[in-house]
Amino acid sequence: MIKKLAQSAGMFFLCCCVCLSGCGQEVQQTSFAGETSDENILSEKDNEEPVEKELFAMDTYMVLKAYGENAREALNAAAEEITAIEEMVSTGKDTSEISMLNKNGSGKVSKATGYMIVRSIELYKETGGVFDISIYPVMRAWGFTDQNYRIPDEKELSGLLETVHADRIRYDEENCQVSFDDKGMEIDLGGIAKGYTADRVIQILKDYEVESAVISLGGNVKTLNKKPDGKDWRIAVEDPGDSGKFAGILTVSDKAVVTSGGYERYFEQDGEKYHHIIDPSTGYPAKNGLSSVSIISEDGALADGLSTSLFIMGKEKAAEYWKNHSDEFDAVLVEDDGTVWVTEGIADCFTSDENWKIIGK
Repeated sequence: MIKKLAQSAGMFFLCCCVCLSGCGQEVQQTSFAGETSDENILSEKDNEEPVEKELFAMDTYMVLKAYGENAREALNAAAEEITAIEEMVSTGKDTSEISMLNKNGSGKVSKATGYMIVRSIELYKETGGVFDISIYPVMRAWGFTDQNYRIPDEKELSGLLETVHADRIRYDEENCQVSFDDKGMEIDLGGIAKGYTADRVIQILKDYEVESAVISLGGNVKTLNKKPDGKDWRIAVEDPGDSGKFAGILTVSDKAVVTSGGYERYFEQDGEKYHHIIDPSTGYPAKNGLSSVSIISEDGALADGLSTSLFIMGKEKAAEYWKNHSDEFDAVLVEDDGTVWVTEGIADCFTSDENWKIIGK
C-alpha cells in the first residue's frame, strides 16, 4: 500500500533569518514569525518600515520583502512578472508555452522561455546529463506531477527513458522556435524556473532603485544588497532529519541560496521512501548518500539547477564538480548520516551547532 506523506512547511523568519528547506514543485507554507527585534528589521538611518508582499504562484507560497521609497510599486511589478512567467512555463496550465510545446512537439516560445531552455541544455551538458528537463514523463509516471503516486515497472521506465535526452531539444534563437527530435519527448522547467524568476524579481527591484530586499520563492531565496542596518542576511538551512532544527546558518548578501532534498516530497510503499528527485540515468529517485544540497551563487537560475544536479551526483562527484566550477558557486552538502560539508568559499559565512567539515580545492 502506498502511503502519501504530507509536505513539510518552511518558516520565513524576517526578524532574524530566513529558513530554507528543500525546493522543488511541492507546496511549501511560508509565514511570518513575530518581529520582536527592531534593530534587525529597521534601517538605522531612517527607521523605514519594510514593504511585504505574499502570493501563491508556481505551486508554492512566496514572500517578498523590500525597503526603499519605491518598494511597494516595485513589489507589485515583481508580482506581475512572477505571474507572467508562471503563465509561460507551468505544466499545470494547459495554455502555457511548455504545455503547448509538450502537446505538439514543437512551437514558438517567448524569449524568457527560450532563455530557460537554453540554460537548461547548457546545464545538461556541463553536468554530463545529470540535469535533464526532459525527465518530465518519468516524473509523471511516478505520480509526482499530480500526487497519484505509484512505482512504475521496469519496462515502462525503460521506454520512457528513451526520450530523456535534453541534447535532442532544438532551439532556433532567431525565431524562438523549439522542437524535439524524439516523438513523445516532454519537458518541464520546474528545476530552473524559480531560480530564473528570482533573478528577474531582483532585477526589477534594482530597476525601481529598491535599497534592500529578500525574497523567498517557496524556499528559493535571493537577497538584494545587505539588510538596512548594514548587516548580511542570515539564511538558515533546515536539518533534513529534523524540520525543527537547522543544519547551519549562512550569512550572505546579493546571493541566491537554493536547497534541494528528498525529505520534502515523497511517498512510502512497503516501508520504502521514494522521493521526487529522479536520476535520469536510472529513472529512479536518486540514492547517492545525500539528504540535501544547498547552492549559493549570484546566479539564481544556476543555483536552482545545480541544487538538484549535485544531489543526484552524490557527495564525491558533487565535490569534484564544485572544484571545477568554484568561481560560479559554493555549496552545503548534508549526508544521510547527518554529516555536513561546506565548500571553502563560504566556510567563513557558515555557522552551526553541529560539527561540520570543509571541502577544499
